Amino acid sequence: MRVGGWAADVGLGAVFAAVLAFWASRIADSWGGGYWRFDCAAGAVVCVIALARRFDPARAAAAGLAVAATAVLAARFVDLPSEPGPGMALGLAVLVGTAVRVLPVRTACGVAAGGLAVAAGSLLTAHTLAAGVPSVTLMNVLAWAVAVVAGLCPRLLDARRRAVADRVRRAERLRLARELHDVVAHHVTGIVVQAQAARLVARKSPEKAGDALAEIEAAGSGALAAMRRVVGLLRDPDEPATPAPGGLGGLGELVGRFEAGGRAVRLRLPGEEETATWPSEVAGTVYRIVQESLTNVSRHAPHARTVTVSVERDRETLTVEVADDSPRGPSRHHQRGGYGLIGMRERVEALGGTLRAGPSQGSGWSVLATLPVPRSQALPERARR
Repeated sequence: MRVGGWAADVGLGAVFAAVLAFWASRIADSWGGGYWRFDCAAGAVVCVIALARRFDPARAAAAGLAVAATAVLAARFVDLPSEPGPGMALGLAVLVGTAVRVLPVRTACGVAAGGLAVAAGSLLTAHTLAAGVPSVTLMNVLAWAVAVVAGLCPRLLDARRRAVADRVRRAERLRLARELHDVVAHHVTGIVVQAQAARLVARKSPEKAGDALAEIEAAGSGALAAMRRVVGLLRDPDEPATPAPGGLGGLGELVGRFEAGGRAVRLRLPGEEETATWPSEVAGTVYRIVQESLTNVSRHAPHARTVTVSVERDRETLTVEVADDSPRGPSRHHQRGGYGLIGMRERVEALGGTLRAGPSQGSGWSVLATLPVPRSQALPERARR
């Protein structure tokens, strides 16, 4: 468990102890004798279970509800003060809220229903109903309602975030599918053209290559048509066709548009002779990383004055880093955690790479991606030296 979790539980334990002690003193004043001992002991057991809820929320909730139900029955038949008392009600609220927050839907609903039953069960221990619903019952039901709301709200927010993240991933995968179509279509079209040319040459000796070349042509044309049909199914019918992101040749124009906003950009790129040999999907991914990173700087780092864009190649690894010099703020990490990075991480990991985004050393924000370059595109021996 994280340090923050331990600190929260220590504070919660102090609240539990204060509530139990306060209610024990009230019972001692109004009932006298040792009547406070049962409520204090039963409430303490439920509070300890609530403090241990992180290890197994489902079993902790079941145990807490069982102890509370037993306390209600004991108070009913042995003529003890009303149960659950405030300390036990607070412990049950923590257990119910945690269950609603983290457990599966059916289990969470079961725990919530059990908590409501225990809260309503305090009617059985009420010593008078003449004045309406007892205050202990109202307190228990109110604590149960607050616990359900406190657990349900973050659960719904998490579900919304997951839904948005899934939409972003789906959109990025569709974009990748369109780019894959464009890249492969280019190569397949080349195969078809070469096969057609080879057929013309092979007319002088058709017995040697004519049939094989005809099969190559038919296979290439069929693959191209099939891929177009499949990618057409992936496209949204109302979505306009958009071109694939530009390669590294378009980075200069992208940086120029960004600099028009008043920020300087230091751009470091390998030579054109080297980048021309990179696979199209790698070059397109580099472009998208830089594009998304510069967009994030425009949106979330208004005080940044300089941005460094670095694309470097080391043997079979390509490193892309975009860093700005904006000062850190207390809420910057939250602001910069946009959904665009989810799509970028999806794209980078699809190529077998990694993506990290976070504060830089000293000040500023950095997006760092590493991409593997296929062995067929490895640097020649002279370039390595």
